[in-house]
Amino acid sequence: MGITGRRNEEILDVVGIGFGPSNLSLAIALEEHGASAPRHPVTSHFFERQPTFGWHRNMLLPSTTMQISFLKDLATFRNPMSRFSFISYLHASDRLVQFVNNQDFFPTRQEFHQYLEWAASGLSDRVTYGAEVTAIRPGSDGNGLSPDLLEVEARTADGTTRVVTARNVAISTGLVPRLPEGVTADERVWHSSQFLSRFNAQSPDDLKSVAVVGAGQSAAEITRFLHDALPHAQVCAVVPSYGYSVADDTPFANQVFDPAAVDDYYFGTDRGRDAFWRYHRNTNYSVVDADVIRDLHQRTYDEEVRGTRRLHFRNLTRVAEVERSGSTTRVVLRSLLDDRTEDLSVDALVFATGYDGLDPVRLLGDFDRHFRRDAAGRHRLERDYRLVPATDLTCGVYLQGGTEHSHGLSSSLLSNIAVRSGEIADSIVLRRTERELERDRPVEVAPPVA
Repeated sequence: MGITGRRNEEILDVVGIGFGPSNLSLAIALEEHGASAPRHPVTSHFFERQPTFGWHRNMLLPSTTMQISFLKDLATFRNPMSRFSFISYLHASDRLVQFVNNQDFFPTRQEFHQYLEWAASGLSDRVTYGAEVTAIRPGSDGNGLSPDLLEVEARTADGTTRVVTARNVAISTGLVPRLPEGVTADERVWHSSQFLSRFNAQSPDDLKSVAVVGAGQSAAEITRFLHDALPHAQVCAVVPSYGYSVADDTPFANQVFDPAAVDDYYFGTDRGRDAFWRYHRNTNYSVVDADVIRDLHQRTYDEEVRGTRRLHFRNLTRVAEVERSGSTTRVVLRSLLDDRTEDLSVDALVFATGYDGLDPVRLLGDFDRHFRRDAAGRHRLERDYRLVPATDLTCGVYLQGGTEHSHGLSSSLLSNIAVRSGEIADSIVLRRTERELERDRPVEVAPPVA
């Protein structure tokens, strides 16, 4: 399907903005709907600003594993018979038997990334890579602005602009890396989202002292990686807590990621939603897998026994100042225990300080005023992840991410990706059917007055 993007072109049922795992899963759900209704498929196209498919490439560290079961893939929870499941990928790769023999519920991140690439390659005709969506605005038909239509403007790799008309958009532009205020990334100061590419651009011999800031899984994994990759270097972990906190992945706690938990959160009371966060934040946020914690502690203990310390921890400590001087970075650390400061000179400084959630305002611009917000200023969403309109709009703006306040902890995570995408696909199909029934309904003409 050629996407030429003018108003007289085909009106698509949905345009996807971003083609990471969430919108890839949506594309699969739409594809499988088309297979079940071949005479009336959902028409769609996706735009992705990356030149090729990629998901957290800079954190594909050796031997790191997924923190979710392989069954929580792009499709299985929605359709166990999907040809886009992880098991189908293993079969296609002739590794199914070996994977079973491995007796591990959690594939490596490298293998899961290969699975995602494999799935994306099967839908390559639905996506334009190297294209960044710059605006979403009300669409128009031959009679002017239409509440049923949207226009999506995208700038492609060759610098041209395309405008596509659709009835719905699904925004899944991913998370935005967060650095402490006043800190700017450069060739020696990195966010974890840049890690492997930045690290590989350096000569290991030039990295004699490195520091990692953060208390979560990424911070711990990078610390361990640097300790392995730089056997000559001093490695300092700057942890804002008293030590790494363990991720609760026990069965009852893990129920917070069940599909049914989304309903419990969405339709629950304010008190109930608060309890989700108060009791179960430690399932995902600023926590570390127990095996990684034990490994790091064993390393520092072994060094203490040998009397040769390379791995250092600054607990209850925050970065107060960062100053570059040539190839060296001066870091001022401030202890939360006694407020004392410490100067540290490092050759590389890594901030594993998390991400900010998706905010659709950048894309919506002035169009954002057509959607309702709650008392806290956050977007209001329907249960199907669609923004609640404040006007007579009948087009749909769906969010895949940035919905933790309305749908709970799993709203932007892989755990619920297959079901979430299926719900969005079902909503698009249902609303299309309702629109068509309304359009085809006979107009009743009142009998003439005698």
